[in-house]
Amino acid sequence: MVLSLNNLHPAPGSTHKKKRVGRGPGSGLGKTAGRGNKGQKSRSGYSAKIGFEGGQMPLQRRLPKRGFTNIFKKEWIEVSLAALDRSFDRNEEVTPEVLHERGLIKKAKRDVVVLGTGEITKALRVSAHRFTKSAREKIEAAGGSVNLVTKTPVPEAEQG
Repeated sequence: MVLSLNNLHPAPGSTHKKKRVGRGPGSGLGKTAGRGNKGQKSRSGYSAKIGFEGGQMPLQRRLPKRGFTNIFKKEWIEVSLAALDRSFDRNEEVTPEVLHERGLIKKAKRDVVVLGTGEITKALRVSAHRFTKSAREKIEAAGGSVNLVTKTPVPEAEQG
């Protein structure tokens, strides 16, 4: 048989008829429509709250609270020397903006730290917010230069 749009059908047993409830006693799902007798769950409009355990103290409230989140924690976007070596040519300028354009980092919202993971074989001019000691040594040993990026303070005249 040739397969074409007019003779397509699902495999036998893979589809089921929709359960039609509340259609009389002869259907087997009449009267209470498979919801049992009485109670909140038998009524229309019922929806359970997530984590609700029937009035019992929910699990998330029974467990003790532990630790805290430091809202002042400094978060860094990490870039390895191996990634810089792969993505850049000799004597190229490497800045957080260029890293973002090349897809090495997501967004330059957080500060960038260059890690000394891997080897670098090219002389690159790398600008970042922080460098590990080994990264700085390897970049300079390859003939490149390291430049620390600092946030520029807003002059007093421009502050509103």
